[in-house]
Amino acid sequence: MADKSEKKPEAKQEQKPEKGQPQEEKKGRPKFAQKPKFEKKEEKRLRAREILRISETDLDSTRPVKRALRDITGISFMMANAITNSLSLQDRKLNTLSEDEVKTVEDAILNPEKHGIPPWMLNRRSEWETGQRRHVVASKLELTVKMDINRLRKLKVYKGVRHSLGLPVRGQRTRSSFRQRGITVGVKRGAAKQAATAAAAEKKKEEKK
Repeated sequence: MADKSEKKPEAKQEQKPEKGQPQEEKKGRPKFAQKPKFEKKEEKRLRAREILRISETDLDSTRPVKRALRDITGISFMMANAITNSLSLQDRKLNTLSEDEVKTVEDAILNPEKHGIPPWMLNRRSEWETGQRRHVVASKLELTVKMDINRLRKLKVYKGVRHSLGLPVRGQRTRSSFRQRGITVGVKRGAAKQAATAAAAEKKKEEKK
């Protein structure tokens, strides 16, 4: 049996270095195995480079220009094709464009007639107040559509009344589609049978009299 009187070995106390002396390096991963701090910044830069902002929308720069521009509201397949053909950017990707080329693409979206795009491709060919031609995209397009609907409602024309009632505007049939909740259309079979039997019974009574 070991004597209880034996003392346990005392833990070594870390000696703090005096002022002016260099501190000892703690044991851990060696310097060559540690990840450099600038890697995260590079990853962020690469991610930011993959996303390019044109006309208030974030576009995937890994896609070709013709495909990426179609993500902007107000630019259709034909409009994107016309812009790329006018600027000769058919087979190029967004991340290969320089800053000047990106600015020319934005200018072609806002002012397509300057770059040789025909006026019949614009989405606002004659404004209500000014009568001018222009092409509207992104949030401006949504705002102009809302303004047009409110103007029709104020004038109380047929389209405005249909918009206010929440019904289709372009002459669609509403028997089976565009039905609102809580409103029943048509006649139930049970109610129709009861009405028919009641009418037949009344006719028989009148004949007997």
